[in-house]
Amino acid sequence: MDISTYLKETAFFDFSNEQIRSFAQEATKGLSTDLEKAVALYYAVRDTWRYNPYNINFEAASYKASTLFQKKSGHCIDKAILMITFCRAVGIPTRLRFAKVKNHIATEQFEEYLQTNEMVPHGIVEVFLNGAWVKSTPAFNKELCERLNVTPLEFDGKNDSLFQEFDKTGEVFMTYVEDYGHFEDVPLEFIYDIMKQHYPHIFENRNLQKIFQNPE
Repeated sequence: MDISTYLKETAFFDFSNEQIRSFAQEATKGLSTDLEKAVALYYAVRDTWRYNPYNINFEAASYKASTLFQKKSGHCIDKAILMITFCRAVGIPTRLRFAKVKNHIATEQFEEYLQTNEMVPHGIVEVFLNGAWVKSTPAFNKELCERLNVTPLEFDGKNDSLFQEFDKTGEVFMTYVEDYGHFEDVPLEFIYDIMKQHYPHIFENRNLQKIFQNPE
């Protein structure tokens, strides 16, 4: 299997940026294996940037890792891009994967804006470790999980880490509805088209567009 494609720098995964490289190196300092480094970078991304589902726009520059690095929060795609870029910066093959998920405990405000509890596309990171692709989801920071009464999603580099199926009370929290496969780079056209397909009202309502373009 040729995995060199998933080590390349791109306009979005711009790991030659000094701040990106410095963060990745500091987060993996003293670690020797790819598995250890990938796990460390997962937690660094999960808890350094807060999850913010409203931080959505379609300008290419806003999806560059070096741009996202400057923010305090990001949605699942943003945080996936950061983790992929950090991993590639230290020589670990990674790629982006998308899915449709149903959030059973979404906030009323968020559901009102989306007009559904289905979130699409949901960003996942696939890491190539010990000869196999392992899925991870660094989207939901620890503080958010605690507020929603759900156990934070852990990642050991050996098993897929996709979603919390139940909250701490046993209520259904999240389910996966559809898988869209993996991508070598950030597919902006795909993101735009699938969001327009699922949330046409956002593209027709300028006030909602402003809400979804609020970076913080």
